[in-house]
Amino acid sequence: MFEAIKWPADLTPSRSPIHFTNELEVEASAETIWSLLVDPAAWPSFYPGVEHVQLLDGHESLRLGTRFETNLAGQDVFASVQEFEPMTRIAWGGYPKVAVTSKAYHAWIITPTANGCHLWTEETMQGPFWIELGKKAPDVFWRTHEKLLEDLAKVATERTASHIN
Repeated sequence: MFEAIKWPADLTPSRSPIHFTNELEVEASAETIWSLLVDPAAWPSFYPGVEHVQLLDGHESLRLGTRFETNLAGQDVFASVQEFEPMTRIAWGGYPKVAVTSKAYHAWIITPTANGCHLWTEETMQGPFWIELGKKAPDVFWRTHEKLLEDLAKVATERTASHIN
């Protein structure tokens, strides 16, 4: 049984004009996937469009409440970690700095399987900034997250293979 995302009341899928899910089976452990998701220095190796992540609270890795800034899809974004259950789930909510009323909530659920783990990522987006981006390419967010999962899986399986050899 898969876990459910703990949506903030104002960012539930039913209240969000943009909502999408992506999932992938990965031949890497939940621990390996988790180590990549909570390590901002690793993000540029698998997160499309991310060039840097700056943690704002003196932490070296993400944890509950960690505030961070990054550049996603050419936009400076502020976010904070709002769900954090090691090896199982992490989620952050935030907004682009140029449009603070346009919010997003991005959640991850990691479920161990016989051959590695099942990755589920789901996001809701609201506000004119995201809606205008979506009008230009209606599946842009979903496609970006498909690539994100593929790249994360590739980095995780390479990391797993390098630890075995």
